[in-house]
Amino acid sequence: MATQAEVPRVRAPDAAAPVAERDRVRDVAVVTLPAMVAIGLCLIELTTRSLWLDEAATVAIAGQHGSAFWHAAAHDGGNMLGYYALLHVLIGWFGDGAFVIRLPSVIAAAGAAGAVSLLGLRLFDRRVALAAGLLTAVSLPLVFWGQDARGYAAMVALVAGSFVAFAAIVDGPRRRSPWIAYVVLTTLSVYASYVAIFALPAQLLALGWRRTAWRPVLGALAACAVWWIPLAVLAVSRGSGQLFWIARPNFKLVRQVIGALTSASFEPNFRPTAVATPLAILTVALLIFAVARIVRRRQWGPVLALSWLVVPVGLMLIWSFIGQPIFTPRNLLVSLPAVALLLGWVIMSSRVSPVAAWVAVVVLIALRALALAPSYGTSPEPWRAATAYVAHATRPGDCIAFYPLDASMPFDYYAGRPVQPHVEQYQTPRVAPGCSRVWLVASHQGLPTGTAPSRAHYARFVALREALARRYPRHSTRSFGYASVIWVELFRR
Repeated sequence: MATQAEVPRVRAPDAAAPVAERDRVRDVAVVTLPAMVAIGLCLIELTTRSLWLDEAATVAIAGQHGSAFWHAAAHDGGNMLGYYALLHVLIGWFGDGAFVIRLPSVIAAAGAAGAVSLLGLRLFDRRVALAAGLLTAVSLPLVFWGQDARGYAAMVALVAGSFVAFAAIVDGPRRRSPWIAYVVLTTLSVYASYVAIFALPAQLLALGWRRTAWRPVLGALAACAVWWIPLAVLAVSRGSGQLFWIARPNFKLVRQVIGALTSASFEPNFRPTAVATPLAILTVALLIFAVARIVRRRQWGPVLALSWLVVPVGLMLIWSFIGQPIFTPRNLLVSLPAVALLLGWVIMSSRVSPVAAWVAVVVLIALRALALAPSYGTSPEPWRAATAYVAHATRPGDCIAFYPLDASMPFDYYAGRPVQPHVEQYQTPRVAPGCSRVWLVASHQGLPTGTAPSRAHYARFVALREALARRYPRHSTRSFGYASVIWVELFRR
């Protein structure tokens, strides 16, 4: 009996597949482009700027081996412990050249810009994500720390990643991967810098609009707290003495913080440019407009971004009046991405045409670029030049004294000598009696109008100079830099 041949079924092409693929490509581009811009901006003249005191401290601590490394990191209170561990490995493999020790910060700055874009995609749309990512990348403070051998750029990147994972936990399906990512990124952010802890209350406050996510978030923070126990032990044992130089908030400090958060300036590291004031005013005006819109209509995305900006700033300001002052531009870098997110959202979600919105973003980026450009190659603390000056002018029989002893770290780095971790050592240096001439190299020596410890350090510095002047009545002075001036004095008979 003949049977009818079966006709194979041909599946109709899925029209949604190409659209989904194009969407994925666009999403990747939105995240990748700001990251590439950040890398490009941070690589420009990466090794031109001289290392400064804190970078030399990084080299000194990360360059130690065995128990000496852990002792040096513990002396710093455990702050940036994870960053020092990373640099320890890199220095062991590739040496302590400026490119090597600064490259992790370049990558971190790119990660920060990409993470902000990724968060913008999750909270808003592609236009907001791209605008926020580009505004993050073109930022004077972020590029500065992206060219610096300190843990601040890594902290910003990890905090931004923590917010991405936090948003995935709160708004996404209940999966394990966002929870694990949140624990890892949040834990590492505090190992990069203690100030990252101030981002957590911002997340908790935003949970007021997503109360169903309290349990997984609190469970994740409990897991983080376990991993932070070693840091807590180190911080408590060290105390806050290393923050002696930070004064109570005043008008000057508030102005510097506003300049940094708006990416208009970064004092005292760089002198403000002509665009600093207009850019700061324009940015603050847009942020006020964003706050007004959020108050009228409290949407989850803008509320989270606003909480990220306001809560760390407010907490640091309050604590700086009742406890140890910590209200500085570098510490408030933790809130820098929130400004970019709010700016991207308030511009792109306004009622103006898309073309006009992008024009506004381009204007902001252009102003930020004008504020950024003069910083390239500028050394607020030109230790390379100061060391070369002393090395060229020294004679046999000369002695070199440092105050504080910390100043020997960048000097030794450029002199090609092993860099020892002399961190916050303000003892009066001993000068051998047989020195024909004495060079006194001083920086970060305290201030006559600073905090009480700062005034005490400065008084010790004045007493040292007077003692040297009695033994060597003739002396000449040369200064280098302006952020924290390097004083080179030659005492001779």
